[in-house]
Amino acid sequence: MSSATHFRYEILRVLRNRIFYGVTLALPLVLFFGVASGQRHATFNGTSFPLYFMTAMAVYGSMFAAVGPGARIGRDIAGGWTRQLRITPLRPSTDMAAKVVCAYLLAVPTLVLLYLAGASLGVRLAASQWLEMTGLILVGLAPFVVIGFILGYLLPVDAMMPALGGIIVLFSLFGGVYGFELAKSGPMFDVMKALPSYWLVQAGKSVAAGGGGWPGQAWLVIAAWTIVLVPLARRAYRRNAARA
Repeated sequence: MSSATHFRYEILRVLRNRIFYGVTLALPLVLFFGVASGQRHATFNGTSFPLYFMTAMAVYGSMFAAVGPGARIGRDIAGGWTRQLRITPLRPSTDMAAKVVCAYLLAVPTLVLLYLAGASLGVRLAASQWLEMTGLILVGLAPFVVIGFILGYLLPVDAMMPALGGIIVLFSLFGGVYGFELAKSGPMFDVMKALPSYWLVQAGKSVAAGGGGWPGQAWLVIAAWTIVLVPLARRAYRRNAARA
């Protein structure tokens, strides 16, 4: 199997998974309109509430998309497909790269739909600001893609979806995705700012404020999580390969 064929196969698998695609796209939209429609003129921490909650729901959906490869890895292992791939000339890095691409293929439509929803409730940004916010979110999703890989190689398929869902809910809660922050100062606030989900939600506020995007701390948090998690994903893969 060539690399191009494998990429095409993985993309088709994602596009044909209508249930996962529908939930990833529809749930954030329903939550956004359900909450933001009645607060289109409200503000939250100095930002218009529709902009804040639009970004939060875009992050919510895209985080689910980012960890999606974990579920597919679990199914591939359980079905014996991963073992079959390992006896072909296809390099493991090619398979992983294909799954990363698929994660972003799910994330991008989520962002676009939430942007359109936000615009319908009065969110107004310049084209450069939309692009900058999108770039920040896509970069900030990197740790979650890696988390999906780690869990995919470590957990049995039956435990995969509860684990992925639970992790995203926790990151969402502490990141301010649900339209409120657990703290605005103190040790809890320091914990929140140490999470990538917090800075993902802040992407819209940072761009709208005209301050050039994220502060340096955000980039350090995203980079640190990614740097720490990538070796763990590599170890999880090797452990699974040794058991096969």
